[in-house]
Amino acid sequence: MIEVSHLTKEYGPFTAVDDISFELVPGEILGFLGPNGAGKSTTMKMLTGFLRPSAGTVRIWGCDMWKDSLTAQSRIGYLPEGAPAWEEMTPLGFLNFVGEARGVVAGRDLESSVSRAVSIMSLESVLHQKIETLSKGFKRRVGLAQAILHDPDVLILDEPTDGLDPNQKHQVREMIKGLSKDKIVIVSTHILEEVTAVCSRVMVLSEGRIVSDTTPAELLEKSDYHGAVAISLSDESKADEIVATLGQLVGVREVMTDGQQLVVFPVTDDGRLFPEVFELTQKSHWPVDSVHVEKGRLDEVFRRLTEGADR
Repeated sequence: MIEVSHLTKEYGPFTAVDDISFELVPGEILGFLGPNGAGKSTTMKMLTGFLRPSAGTVRIWGCDMWKDSLTAQSRIGYLPEGAPAWEEMTPLGFLNFVGEARGVVAGRDLESSVSRAVSIMSLESVLHQKIETLSKGFKRRVGLAQAILHDPDVLILDEPTDGLDPNQKHQVREMIKGLSKDKIVIVSTHILEEVTAVCSRVMVLSEGRIVSDTTPAELLEKSDYHGAVAISLSDESKADEIVATLGQLVGVREVMTDGQQLVVFPVTDDGRLFPEVFELTQKSHWPVDSVHVEKGRLDEVFRRLTEGADR
C-alpha cells in the first residue's frame, strides 16, 4: 500500500502542502482535484521522491521514500506535468533508454516491455520520428508509455489526458481502469468528467489541505444543487449574448460557460426552470444543438468545497 503521514511542504512562509495523511491499497484509483495552487503537483512530486517534504513520511509497499528511495521508486511509474522527454530522441530510443535506466533486463525482456507499452499507447506510427516533431498528444502518449514500461505497482499520473483527442482520452481512461486491478493509480486532473469515468475515490485539495476524501457518488451528494439545465451550442459566437439573457431569468442563480457548453444553475431544485429555458431557446432562434437536465454536477461540488481558495 501507500502510506502518507503528516506530509508537509513549506517554501519560506508559504505552505504548499499542509499536514496531509492518507492510505491507498491496490485496486484503488484516486483522483486528485483542486484549483491551481492547491498542492496537487507538489504532493505527487513528494510521493515520487522528486521533491523532499518539509515534514512527514511517504511509504511505498513498506519502503520509506527517503531511507530506501531506490527501492520505493522502482515500484512507481510517474508521468509528470508536461511529460518531459529528450526531444532529439525517437520514441523507440527514449523508451529503450528509460527501460535500461529502470533496470529492465536488456534483450528479450526489454524488447517485450517496450513493445507492450508501444502497443497500449498506439505509438507504432511515430516510433522512429524525433520526439520534437510530434504533436502534443503523441508526446503525452510517449510520456504515458515510459510510465507503464516496467509494469509498476504504483502509477502516479499528473494530467494524463492533457492534449489528447476524445478517442485517445477514452483509450487512456480504459487503460487506467484495466491496469488498476492489481495496482494503485493516482490521477491529478482538472477534467471533472474524468473523475466519474475513472476514479473509485476522490480527494479534493484546497490551500494545501484535504477538504474532502470520498467516492465520486458521495461527493455529488454534497451539493445543494442536484439539477442544472445544460445547453449545447453549435456556434459559440453568440455564447456571451445567450449567457447574459439567461442570467436575467427569474430562478437562475448562475450561468457557466465553456465555449459551446452552457450550464444554467437554478436557485431551487424544483424542475420549473427547464420549460422556461427551453421555450426561450426556441423563441430566440439561438444556435442550440440540445437542451437537457443534468442531475448533479461535480463542477458545483468542487466550486463549493474550494470556495475562496483563489483569494
